[in-house]
Amino acid sequence: MRKTVITLALLAAPRVALACPVCFGQNDSPLAVAMNQGILMMLGVVALVLGAFASFFIVLIRRANRAAEQMNQADAAQPADASRYAMGEGTAQC
Repeated sequence: MRKTVITLALLAAPRVALACPVCFGQNDSPLAVAMNQGILMMLGVVALVLGAFASFFIVLIRRANRAAEQMNQADAAQPADASRYAMGEGTAQC
């Protein structure tokens, strides 16, 4: 009987009484302002993480390009005949 009374009371309550101020239409309420600030904060965090992820790959690309340039400069600095003597005997070549 108790569950039935509670169910009927909830169903009889007007929907306006159950709505929050944002759902009811008060766009200038503190709850609406806080919700908008929370949404902007979450968007900011997502943008920050994506920016950090992209900058990490930019750093990796720059390091790879810098290493390739240094290898090209080192190859150009060696004489052609010295390249076969660059490796010592017993050294594995990968």
